Amino acid sequence: MELDQALDQADVVVVHEWNDPFLIERLGTRRRNGGRFLLLFHDTHHRAVTASSQIGNFQLSDYDAILAFGEVLQQLYQRLGWGRRAFTWHEAADVALFRPQPHAAKEIDLIWVGNWGDDERDQELQEFLVQPAVETGVKTQVFGVRYPDEVREQLRTARIEFRGWLPNHRVPDAFARALMTIHVPRRPYVETLPGIPTIRVFEALACGIPLISAPWNDAEGLFPPESFVTVKNREAASAALRALAQDDDFAAETARRGLAAIRARHTCAHRAQELLCIVEILGGKRNPARADLSRAIEQVVSS
Repeated sequence: MELDQALDQADVVVVHEWNDPFLIERLGTRRRNGGRFLLLFHDTHHRAVTASSQIGNFQLSDYDAILAFGEVLQQLYQRLGWGRRAFTWHEAADVALFRPQPHAAKEIDLIWVGNWGDDERDQELQEFLVQPAVETGVKTQVFGVRYPDEVREQLRTARIEFRGWLPNHRVPDAFARALMTIHVPRRPYVETLPGIPTIRVFEALACGIPLISAPWNDAEGLFPPESFVTVKNREAASAALRALAQDDDFAAETARRGLAAIRARHTCAHRAQELLCIVEILGGKRNPARADLSRAIEQVVSS
């Protein structure tokens, strides 16, 4: 990458924590040596607690601020002094893509979109996905990568259809064909980063599909009560599957509440407005183009 060309006329530069460490350092050096842009580091993963040495080795002292996708992560950056300031900037749904498709034909009962591997939720997936699907007999499809051979064989024996990798832009169509979906958080989020759901929660709710969730602590109150069905164990998960499959009114109301929660607070337009506010707090230049953008975003949010 030719950085001079890439940074030309930039007011704000956002670097993600999965970017190459060399690029992260080079951009920090450019900022320190007179770069006239605001430099922000965006963290949407759990490595700050599960692999802290990796994040701690980044040269973040030259970054104007951290964008952390949860309050507990934001507080961690502040406490450890990684970066000058840290702001909470949650994930959100792109509602132009992730939206209800009420006229789509329902072909399956339960859909799961997610990766199996990394030993971060293997037991949880057995308890909240595989076993309830077998017990209730709901027609189930799973999509994702890093499924070991023995797991694929288990799914086949359980008559759960494994469909492999699914491009993200095709997930809304897959959701539209199913009666319900389920969220099984990775263990690091439950144990050390409470309050942080993955982006799949936002995207599923935005599609207007009823969501069942394994336990996680909504410590920040991101979602109103009954935006989804929370279950605490295998038995409760099976009961929720039966209820949503058999009670159309309950399923429709659950989907409506979840969709309303996204539209009220968790669209990309909301996050864009929040980012502009952060830029203003940090003293970024305000120009007519940005003011026009802010007004446009406010109109989208209000609608």
